[in-house]
Amino acid sequence: MSVLGRTLREAAERFGERAALVHAGRQLTYAETDRLTDELAAGLAGHGVKRGDLVALALPGGIDYVLAFCALARLDAVTTGLNPRYTTAERAKVIARAAPTLVISTGDVAAEIPDGVPVLTHDADPATPPLDIWSDVRIAGAGAPAGSDSADLDLDETVVFTSGTTGLPKGALFKGKQIAAIAAFDTGGAWGTGGPQLIATGLPHIGFMTKLAGYVQLGATMHILDRWRAADALRVLATERVPVIGGVAAQVSLLMHHPDFPKYDWSAVKALIVGAGPSPAALVREARERFGGAGYSVRYSLTESGGVGTLTALDAPDSETLGSVGRPRPGTELEIRDPETDAELGPDEIGRVCLRSPAVMAGYWRDPEATAQALDPNGWLRTGDLGYIGSDGLLRITGRIGEMYIRGGYNVFPLEVESVLLEHPAVASVAIAPQDSSVMGQIGVAVVVPDADHPAPDLETLRAFAAEKLAAYKLPEALLIVDALPLTSMDKLDRKALAALAAKAEPPR
Repeated sequence: MSVLGRTLREAAERFGERAALVHAGRQLTYAETDRLTDELAAGLAGHGVKRGDLVALALPGGIDYVLAFCALARLDAVTTGLNPRYTTAERAKVIARAAPTLVISTGDVAAEIPDGVPVLTHDADPATPPLDIWSDVRIAGAGAPAGSDSADLDLDETVVFTSGTTGLPKGALFKGKQIAAIAAFDTGGAWGTGGPQLIATGLPHIGFMTKLAGYVQLGATMHILDRWRAADALRVLATERVPVIGGVAAQVSLLMHHPDFPKYDWSAVKALIVGAGPSPAALVREARERFGGAGYSVRYSLTESGGVGTLTALDAPDSETLGSVGRPRPGTELEIRDPETDAELGPDEIGRVCLRSPAVMAGYWRDPEATAQALDPNGWLRTGDLGYIGSDGLLRITGRIGEMYIRGGYNVFPLEVESVLLEHPAVASVAIAPQDSSVMGQIGVAVVVPDADHPAPDLETLRAFAAEKLAAYKLPEALLIVDALPLTSMDKLDRKALAALAAKAEPPR
C-alpha cells in the first residue's frame, strides 16, 4: 500500500473522531475520511483504475479533491493535480506531458479535456452533506480494496508539476520513500501532535501533495479554502487559533493590511514560516510586532526538493533573517557548484545551488533526459538557482540561472536588486528584467507595483535609494509602474511575461 494510504489507515485507528478535513462548513473525522476513502477507492476500481495508473485531478479545492487523492493512494495509483487556474491551453500541455490513464474533472472543465483522454466527471456541490460526498462514484459499505497492508516505499505516489516560470511545467515524481521522508522532516516521527492547520497553497501544489501524509500523521485538523483570500484566511487563522502561519510574503502583507486584522486576537500565533521569495525587512519587522512577537522564519525550497531545503531560525538576528535563507534543515546537504563544470565552489563564491536529501524527487515523470540534467548520479539536485554560502554558513540566493544579465561587461543578478528595492516604502513589489541596449548590451528595468499608501516612486528616487547598497552598474535604468506583476497559474513570477513588459519600457534620454 502507498505511504499515504497506510498513514491514513493508522491515523483513523489513532484519532477516530478527531476532525480531519474542514471546508465550506462541512467536516469529516479521521474515521469518516478513512471509510469514505475505502468506498471511493472501490468505486474508482470499478471504473478501471488500478495500481500504477496515473490519474489527474481537475477538481476545485475541497474535501472532494482530498478524498479522491486518498482513494487513489489506497489503490496504489499515482495522482497528479491540475491547477484549476490553468488556461485551456496550459491544461492541455500538462495533460499531454502527464499522459494520464484517467482525468477526474468537473463538467465544465471536462469539455476542455483533449480528445482521446478518458474523463470521469464529478461536480462537487458544497451543499452536499459530508457523508454523501462522492456518492455518485462510491460503493457504499465496500471494504478496502485487496492489497498489502504495509507501506511500499518503491511505489510511485504523486507527480507534482512545477510552476513553469521559464518554460513548460515538468512533473516531479515522488515515490513512497520520498513521501515517508518528507513526513519525517515535518513530524520528527511523532504521531498526534498536530492541531488546526490552514492549507495555504492550492491542493495540486507541492505544499499539499507531498505533505498530506505528514499532516495526517500529526492528526492535524486541515482547514481548506476554495482559494486563498485574506478575509477567509484571517477568519480561519484567528478563530481556530492556528499556531503556525505558512505562506508567501505577499500573503502575510495582505493579512496584516486587511481592515479586519485588528478585530482578531493573534495571541495563538507562535511562528510565521514564509517562502517562495524574499521577505522585505519592513514586512518582517511589522509581522513580528503585529503577531505579538511571533518568530519569523524565511524558507527556501523547490518543487523538486519536495518542499524541503533551508530555513532561518525563528529567533535569528536580523542579519540572518533579512539577508539569507538560512541553513539546511537537519538531514539536508547543501553545495554551491560551478554552473558549467559542476565543480564545488568555496565560501562566498556564487554558483548553482545544489541540494541532497531523502525528500528530493525521484525524477521527472516520463522525462529521463531532464531527470539526468537535474539529478547527478549521487542524488544531488542541481537547482536553477544561483547563490553562495557565506563564511557564517548561511545560504544567500542571488537569482536564477538564465536570469542574470550582463550590463557593460558586469554580471547583474535581478534578485539582489529586487531585495534592495523592496525596502523602499513606496514599493509594494518589484521585479527586475533586462532590456537590450545598443550601448551597454543590456540594462535593467524595474517593474514596480507601488504601495497603496505612498505616491508611485520615480526612477531617480529608486536609483538614489539603492545606490547606498548596490554598485552603479546594478541600478535600474528604466522604470515601469504596473498594477500587478505577471504571475503563473501557481502564483509565481512569470519571467517570460515580465520580459515582454520590460521590452516596452522607455529608458530616460
